[in-house]
Amino acid sequence: MANLRRSLVINFLSSSGATVLQFVVSILLARILSPSEIGVYSMTVVFVNLAHVFRDFGVTFYLQREPDLTPAKIRSATGVLFTTSWIIALALFMASESLGRWFREPGIVPVMRVLAIGFVFIPFGSITSALLARNFEAGKQAYVNAVGTILFCVSCLTLAKLGFGSMSLAWANLINIIACGIAYIPLRPKNLPWMPSFTHWRSVAHFGIGSLLTNCIEAMNISVPDVLLGKLAGAREVGLFSRANSTVTIFTYVAGSTVSYGAVSYLAQAHHRGDPLSPVLARATTLLTGVGWTALALTAVLGKDIVQALYGPTWVDGVPAILPLSIAAAVTMLFHYVPMAVTAIGRPYLSAIPMAVTLVSCVTFGILLFDGSVRNFAWALCLASLATAPIVALQQRRYLHFGAGELLRAVLPSAIVASVTASAALLADALLPAGMPALARLLVMALPLALVWYAMLRLTHHPLVDEIGRLATPVRNRLSALMAKAR
Repeated sequence: MANLRRSLVINFLSSSGATVLQFVVSILLARILSPSEIGVYSMTVVFVNLAHVFRDFGVTFYLQREPDLTPAKIRSATGVLFTTSWIIALALFMASESLGRWFREPGIVPVMRVLAIGFVFIPFGSITSALLARNFEAGKQAYVNAVGTILFCVSCLTLAKLGFGSMSLAWANLINIIACGIAYIPLRPKNLPWMPSFTHWRSVAHFGIGSLLTNCIEAMNISVPDVLLGKLAGAREVGLFSRANSTVTIFTYVAGSTVSYGAVSYLAQAHHRGDPLSPVLARATTLLTGVGWTALALTAVLGKDIVQALYGPTWVDGVPAILPLSIAAAVTMLFHYVPMAVTAIGRPYLSAIPMAVTLVSCVTFGILLFDGSVRNFAWALCLASLATAPIVALQQRRYLHFGAGELLRAVLPSAIVASVTASAALLADALLPAGMPALARLLVMALPLALVWYAMLRLTHHPLVDEIGRLATPVRNRLSALMAKAR
């Protein structure tokens, strides 16, 4: 647990730093590249991201949850990963011209070919990365992440300034992949075999097929809302919905991969020891909702100010979609760790069932209930999330022995904290002058609401208080040492 806590902190700092740096680069690129050049890359990446689902083939999670990970199994996983990655690389390279003709955009061809070459090099670092995650060695992963992110940003801006257009993003992506692969070489665990094999390919493939099915449906779930809304309405509504959804997912964007880092490995180790998973899931969900539900509640209450401060008044028409999307996100957060837990116990395919229900419900409710507004469409997605929740709860009880009653008791403190903090936000919103700039309103409310949140954590004896104390202890000790030296 101590290693996991330390790794979570390191992962958060690493992912947050990378997020901030990439955000700054995106702003600078918008001033160098034209919308069409960025659009060419974005259109190509949609297909490349889908190809990544097939490329990994569940090998990463297989290496993290396999109880008896022998060198022979590692070699087999390496063989499977190289095979799937290189097949996908060849398929993307060969399909580039056809895709360019279909879109009537010849710029897609060279971009996709460079991105396809990246698939050739990805496996060289993926195995080491998965094994480091298995052992919660986030510090080493953070080092590689820093190397790759910095080189990506520098090469991207340099090439864009030199006039490479959309290709600057493609070449920067390839440089990032190669740099990470090289950086992982000195971090390889001792006695890690270099040569691939296929001795245990059946067990890897069996696990991979389950993960592949789940990941494919998940990718479709992510893309369907934009595609469906674009078909039912138009580009303006898609843009408004996208901004509303981005506002709701600010917490997820900031937290990055931290909320999930090491979860599969940790749960798999507990499962293989014969420990019950319900206490681990209860605590993890309580900690996540302790922060996440409050963030979602404040987003629902202060959505208009947040949208105006971030995007400007042009996007205010998307604000009515924030409440239903926040409710949907809160329901989904209840079961955030279930897909990772069923993967840890060797049943990754189980996650495909609720995801398929969500997909069908999203399309059904979206078509039947749509009245032309993004608000109504968001409520349709919210209903889809609510329709899926009982199925996930049943899986959680049957396969993880974590019942609905136990789950609700675990998150009750989080619900109280979020409700009181949101009520304080409503009061502050009513008291502040309506004509006050949105950003100023948010800044004025930030500290009081943070104090209310922390006070409620203490009043409800929320487990987050202990975690905050553990994180604060090293900082206090360091400050005390500095003050002692100053004297």
